[in-house]
Amino acid sequence: MKTEIKNARLENISYLILRLIILMMVVMLFVPALNPAKICGFLNDNLSLFTSGFSYSQLTDGFGRAFTKGWVLRSTMKLLNISSLISIIGIVIIGISGCMTLGNLKLKRLGNVLVIIGCMLTAGGLFGSYRAYVQISQTTNPEKIQPSFPNGIWIFMLCILIILIISVLLLIIQPKASNNMKYEMKDQFTLFLMILPFLALCIVFSYLPLWGWRYAFFNFKVGDTLSGDNFVGFKWFTYLFKNSATVNDIIRVLKNTLMMSFIGLAMSWLPMAFAIFLNEIRNSKIRRFVQTFTTIPNFISWVLVYAVALAIFSSDGFISLIMVNLGIWDSGKNLLMSDSFTYLKMWLWGTWKGLGWCSIIYIAAISGIDQQLYEAATVDGAGRFGKMWHVTVPGLIPTFFVLLLMSIANILSNGMDQYLVFENATNTNTITVLDLYVYKLGIDQGLIPISTVVGMVKSIVSVTLLFIANKFSKLIRGESII
Repeated sequence: MKTEIKNARLENISYLILRLIILMMVVMLFVPALNPAKICGFLNDNLSLFTSGFSYSQLTDGFGRAFTKGWVLRSTMKLLNISSLISIIGIVIIGISGCMTLGNLKLKRLGNVLVIIGCMLTAGGLFGSYRAYVQISQTTNPEKIQPSFPNGIWIFMLCILIILIISVLLLIIQPKASNNMKYEMKDQFTLFLMILPFLALCIVFSYLPLWGWRYAFFNFKVGDTLSGDNFVGFKWFTYLFKNSATVNDIIRVLKNTLMMSFIGLAMSWLPMAFAIFLNEIRNSKIRRFVQTFTTIPNFISWVLVYAVALAIFSSDGFISLIMVNLGIWDSGKNLLMSDSFTYLKMWLWGTWKGLGWCSIIYIAAISGIDQQLYEAATVDGAGRFGKMWHVTVPGLIPTFFVLLLMSIANILSNGMDQYLVFENATNTNTITVLDLYVYKLGIDQGLIPISTVVGMVKSIVSVTLLFIANKFSKLIRGESII
């Protein structure tokens, strides 16, 4: 009995360590500093193992002269590319096997076997990377190529060795599964694995970019490296608020951003109203047509939307043509080249593009309202509008408030695409919002540290607004989303 308890405890600890190392290996796939394919100075410092295996063009970017001069053989880089791909496949198999260890005994044992296979593949890929390093270190002009042994190989090999030892140990201490046993996994683990890819995407695209905030503390220019020599601390934070020109720009940009956001918040009930009236259309064919017709604009890029606007409102557009033919105007007028009513025009274009799409969540919420409430309202004498007001609207209020809180949190995030394509010399002062301003600072002017500071401040303010709005919601409605 004691032996079984010890084996069970050892098994749980072993699986915990195994899963942590597997998770670490999957993360290391995307870390450039640990790339085992970084075998010479010609390779991009931002190149990860994942990119090295899936993109031969990025792997060999900048090797044109090296290939021409014969410093590096194309076969060497192909070997490096294939080896990286094999390592990736091995790590993917290891990751899948790690997920299988959440199942029953039979699934765990299969996962352990697949882990060993994945480790062998990964080790073979790493050996191929080492062979590519040996070949490139024997070049006729090493000072040009700067061969360097990738330390990432040692880290990956250490992880593989630990995983192999644990997997073999688990296969020894675990009892054999009976032939009648099926491959099974508990529901909570199944649901966790279903959501795991989305969590990974959220981490990669929402949390991993926060590492870029470090640029705000360096005197960085494109092509430079971050080091203690160009570390400036909070210099750019103080510069942002001490420089009068920058302060004036930020005040103007914040005014534009807040005005457009407040218009959007004030009219945020429109998708709900549209969904309610759409639901009241009795003819299913007409209802589907209207829903499809109003949803399609969401899938049109803002560049194409601007092309439509140009065809309608330019000096040679549809409106000008009609007005000239009717004799109202002497010549065509470009209605887009104006800074009047910019806020209203941007809101109208955004509403036209997103109204149908934003109403989908309300349509889904309407379908979840208990039909007995409508029947009870009918018995009480409520008409069509009475049922809409007393049943449908209260049923949608919780959804509306959740979306409203999320909109308040994004009050400083208007997006950039719409304002970038509609911007011109006449309306730039009123159309430049915070996201577009950050883009101009970073891309157009190359002021990456300042643009990073502005982005950081925007994110911090957005999170603060979310918590404040959530607190008010809890005080007023007794409900919150956090």
